[in-house]
Amino acid sequence: MLSTSFVGLILLVASTLAKDNLQLAYEWREIDFKYPNAEQRWSAIEKGAFKPANVLPFGMEIYRHRLFLTLPRWRDGVPATLAYLDLNDNSTNMPALTPFPSWEAHSLLEPEPELVSPFRIRADRCGRLWVLDSRIAGVLEQSKLYGTAQLLVYDLHNDNLLRRQILPDSQVKQGSFFANLAVEDADCENTYAYAGDLGSPGLVVYSWRQHESWRVHHHYFHPDPMAGNFSINGIEFQWDDGLYGLALSKAEPNGFSTLYFHPLCSTMEFSVNTSVLRNKTLATSMDIYREFKVLGSRGVNTQAGAEFLDQESGVLFYSLPNLNEVACWKTSNTEYNHNAQSRVFVSNDKLIFPSDIKVDQEQRLWVLSNQLQSYIYDELYPGSINFRIFKASVEEAIADTGCSSTRKIIPDIINRLDDILNTKTTSGAAAETISSLLILLVLSFVL
Repeated sequence: MLSTSFVGLILLVASTLAKDNLQLAYEWREIDFKYPNAEQRWSAIEKGAFKPANVLPFGMEIYRHRLFLTLPRWRDGVPATLAYLDLNDNSTNMPALTPFPSWEAHSLLEPEPELVSPFRIRADRCGRLWVLDSRIAGVLEQSKLYGTAQLLVYDLHNDNLLRRQILPDSQVKQGSFFANLAVEDADCENTYAYAGDLGSPGLVVYSWRQHESWRVHHHYFHPDPMAGNFSINGIEFQWDDGLYGLALSKAEPNGFSTLYFHPLCSTMEFSVNTSVLRNKTLATSMDIYREFKVLGSRGVNTQAGAEFLDQESGVLFYSLPNLNEVACWKTSNTEYNHNAQSRVFVSNDKLIFPSDIKVDQEQRLWVLSNQLQSYIYDELYPGSINFRIFKASVEEAIADTGCSSTRKIIPDIINRLDDILNTKTTSGAAAETISSLLILLVLSFVL
């Protein structure tokens, strides 16, 4: 076994060389909204229409000077379920949010409410905001269903609603819960949206041109029964969620892309070409099964949540909730395994449940953390910082990682060391691995 002083030396080297590749942009104890005036805000609180403790940011998108957040109606007292902040306003890092597109759009008193409880949003290159709305309120209290899930598409030049696609009953199954969205927008008039169903695993494909959708089934969408255990900051629980992470590559010369995906309860990553998904006849037939690819496993305890692919660098970013970590993988890498992954940012204090990840039009990486495990199974304390948004340029985010084009060996060695040292016990084999890594570390200094 390694001596205490030897381990201490390794940790000292690690703390010296490792760096946080993301910087804090915004933080909140509780989410607040920009009401027309203070009286209306206090009136909403007194009536229970606004309960700050029940508002939790879940999905995120950035378009030009606005950062959008979804605020699902998990519990009662969420007055607006989609809102934004102005990136040009630097007066505070705890800004109140402005409802989008208006306060009226969030009213649940209408027979067909416009917005009920969206989870994911995606701004495309054509200036449209795609909103995936589960239309289920109160999932942690008394659930109320306002109809099948819907896709709303807004024009971000004037915030008008362009289109509303309510999913047909035949594409929604018992237990369906649509919680993630990817949009293929190389051709603005021939755009496709992909909505992931984690509750009854499946994928709904929507064609903008055809104004039609269809449902795709595959066993790769299903959860791994051996990967349902989560332990986040002392809270342990089990989930059985299926298809969750969705990320699209840059379009190929033929106009199609690669869709990378994974179930939430899984350590595996998969892919499929969108030429398969966009062909309704093939996508809804049994012949589709052979078209999907297994990329590989990230390793033990690496269930991944949200993911997003930076199409310029070809780097896939994804969150690892069990590890309070954001990691990356370069899609040009022919291997997909634990050693092919690189750490971008980790913090057991500030990055608790990274909920969403996006890369904007200016090549900036954004990460939202929201302590979802405490919100569901414990409680959030209004005296503490509960929600954070981090950012960095993609170049800064992947600097000194295996995802960078100018890869350096030292940080990747530190990643491997940290993975081993963070385990509860260090076996003799692990000790030998650490010794080997330390030798490589010293050699890298010398060379």
